[in-house]
Amino acid sequence: MTQRRLAALPPLSALSAFSAPLLAAALFTLAGGAHAQVTVSNAWVRATVPGQQATGMFGTFTAKQDSTLVGASSPVAHTVEVHEMKMEGDVMRMRAIPSLALPAGQAVALKPGSYHVMLMGLKKPLPDGSSVPLKLVIEDAQKKQTTLDVKVPVKKAGPAQGTDGAGHDHAHGHGHGDHQH
Repeated sequence: MTQRRLAALPPLSALSAFSAPLLAAALFTLAGGAHAQVTVSNAWVRATVPGQQATGMFGTFTAKQDSTLVGASSPVAHTVEVHEMKMEGDVMRMRAIPSLALPAGQAVALKPGSYHVMLMGLKKPLPDGSSVPLKLVIEDAQKKQTTLDVKVPVKKAGPAQGTDGAGHDHAHGHGHGDHQH
């Protein structure tokens, strides 16, 4: 019988800034199973302040086959919805949408002022440096649903975004009067 040696994996502390996001994307893909084959990269949730009731999750979704983001949930919020923001005349409006198409091989960006996952009825503040568990429900072209479990870091500002408040800031109590379900 021949013995095979397995190469030892480096400790997590040895992961470079480059390899850590790749590992996270691979883990997100594995968590969702082989059916949806969706990766989430550069994901982040905007940090909140005490008393703030809502925030957004942003990132880039890439599917290997045509898929759709059809829902989400998190233990940190009473309600989690997929939202879009768009200009209607000279007014920016935010609304819940039933689903978000994830075309095969195309990166779909969820970012402030555009598509995002909205967490509402927060059960506690989400400080910078913490993380948020999310269950994303992905549906493939055959209508089979798969749950993608992700743990998303909480940040004051996302990747390649300054701290000048550019984009839509859920912390400013803009009201959800135009928010439709």
